[in-house]
Amino acid sequence: MATEHQHAPGPAGQPLGHELGRPNRFGGNDSRTRILGISSGKGGVGKSSVTVNVAVSLARAGHQVGILDADVYGYSVPLMLGLTEAPVIDDNKILPPEAYGISCISMGFFVGEDQPVMWRGPMLHKALEQFLVDVAWGDLDFLVIDMPPGTGDVALSMGQYLPRSEVFVVTTPQPAAQRVAQKTAYMARKLNLTLRGVIENMSWFTGDDGHRYELFGAGGGESLAQSLGVPLIGQVPLVTAVREGGDRGVPVTVSDPDGEASRAFAEVASKIVEMGPTRIYRSELRVNPV
Repeated sequence: MATEHQHAPGPAGQPLGHELGRPNRFGGNDSRTRILGISSGKGGVGKSSVTVNVAVSLARAGHQVGILDADVYGYSVPLMLGLTEAPVIDDNKILPPEAYGISCISMGFFVGEDQPVMWRGPMLHKALEQFLVDVAWGDLDFLVIDMPPGTGDVALSMGQYLPRSEVFVVTTPQPAAQRVAQKTAYMARKLNLTLRGVIENMSWFTGDDGHRYELFGAGGGESLAQSLGVPLIGQVPLVTAVREGGDRGVPVTVSDPDGEASRAFAEVASKIVEMGPTRIYRSELRVNPV
């Protein structure tokens, strides 16, 4: 992986891996892969669970899907997918492990389970670069990126490396979480990343009596979506099986595909597909009136 003497990336559009001339296949407008950045303003809102279960839902719908776990300091995707074996190197390419039809790469494969990652910004830049150019991703329909919470270095790198990223903000219903998530959305816009929608997690708990209990309040996701001018594309209920599945390495969309939470994740995935990719307008292609 990266060393601290390797330098950070150049401007957007410049090939990555410039020391060896390796191109970034996801950066250009001709790439068919949609880049979905799953973001949150803070930890504890279930961002990684949303990432994994939306990815599984996309794969179950017949799409080729990869997950890039860019939460370098708090990586959890391998555990949630039940992946324990390290990637294989073949012909100078990293072959990403697969589970449930999803290819995955994560810092968790390269450091010890209890080993903290203590890197400065340039190291994070280089790690993300290597995950993009040195991994044999195959022909993906979707690359889902589990972004770190907040507005730090990895988000800045995505603005350079992946200018076609579509950002989806995960929040919970309470107003406090909404206000923090709003900062992440504004950061995406400052980086010229397209903000596509809001996903509200832990929206309610359905009791044995069939009644919905809004344990964390209500309306935060809808309010955030309205203030940002984007759609609320899904509300995911608070279900114990989501947490249990993450701990066991069997996502709820696999263990209980017809359950309440799985149906919500499938609806989110369906709406993302229906939205279609971000359209990038280039001034040189503008038609001038005669």
